[in-house]
Amino acid sequence: MFGAFRQTHVNQGGLLWKTPWKLSVTRKANARARLKKVDAVIEAVRASGVQTKSLERALELPKEHEMPARDKYTVFSRTADGYRKGIHKVPKWTRLTLRTNPKGF
Repeated sequence: MFGAFRQTHVNQGGLLWKTPWKLSVTRKANARARLKKVDAVIEAVRASGVQTKSLERALELPKEHEMPARDKYTVFSRTADGYRKGIHKVPKWTRLTLRTNPKGF
């Protein structure tokens, strides 16, 4: 069909995934801010004197300022070229703890 009501990709097949190939400066800053907020919560729980297994595991994780940029913005992926992919390609990446990666990657 031609004209004003011609078929578009969205009308034909549904949603087109528009995920950028790299993180923008703003999204990187938001990611760093989220990591800092998590660090603050972990520190507040530690300071309160509560002792749990999950707190012990959280204290073993590196803090935001200790993490290299490669670990902040990318994650290990067996299928990706170079074995790394952008953190924003992981489903629900803002809710997951992705601070540790295999050594050497």
